[in-house]
Amino acid sequence: MPTAGRPHPTRALVILPTLNEAKNLPLLVPRILEHAGFRIMIVDDRSTDGTGDVADALAAQYPGRIEVMHRTGKRGLGLSYAEAFPKAAAAEVDVICQMDADLSHDPQYLPAMAAADFDVVIGSRYAEGAALENFPGYRAALSRGANTYVRIITGLRARDCTSGYRCWRRSAVRQIRWDRVGAEGFAFLVETLCEAAQAGCSIGETPVLFVGRQHGASKLTARVFRESLIVPWRVLMRFRRHPPQSAK
Repeated sequence: MPTAGRPHPTRALVILPTLNEAKNLPLLVPRILEHAGFRIMIVDDRSTDGTGDVADALAAQYPGRIEVMHRTGKRGLGLSYAEAFPKAAAAEVDVICQMDADLSHDPQYLPAMAAADFDVVIGSRYAEGAALENFPGYRAALSRGANTYVRIITGLRARDCTSGYRCWRRSAVRQIRWDRVGAEGFAFLVETLCEAAQAGCSIGETPVLFVGRQHGASKLTARVFRESLIVPWRVLMRFRRHPPQSAK
């Protein structure tokens, strides 16, 4: 468990990548902005359900606290984050958070995660005290298997290497070699965690309640699954001469 060893940051930016999340965004955004000092960067990946318009309306509703990026390039969760993180790191913030827009990540955990005494804090589904809700058994088994696979190959020690709920110190984000982060889908989460370990960043976990998607469709496709199998090996080859340091 991380400790509250440093003052609560007064400036936090939450990156929200979206693809057809028009129903979820108006429910999630106000809950994030309940926390003082938190702002949001919505990164819409050419949604076809009007999510981009919803995001613009929310930005108008909360002036100065929401910015919207409308991506025009190739779609992908990793590509969205790879475009957003360097921009976020250039902003005047203390902490940069990432979370899903499908209501699976509860914003109540953000202040504690942002204040934890680690360079990278994972909102973990498998740390002691965590729980899963409305999450099919086969998906849970797949997730646990994926984490075991990643830990064996990469040497990472985190229980939940594939969680998309994380808070980063801005200094840690600025250490990542974004030019060599190439995963397009969920494998981005593993690749960036390995990059953080390689850079010597401390990595901690805090337990969260993970709730399965209620609206919209899952973005886990066969292509994304295949990439998730390949990327840990690609990262291992990248660091074969300088293995990632063990997470602290």
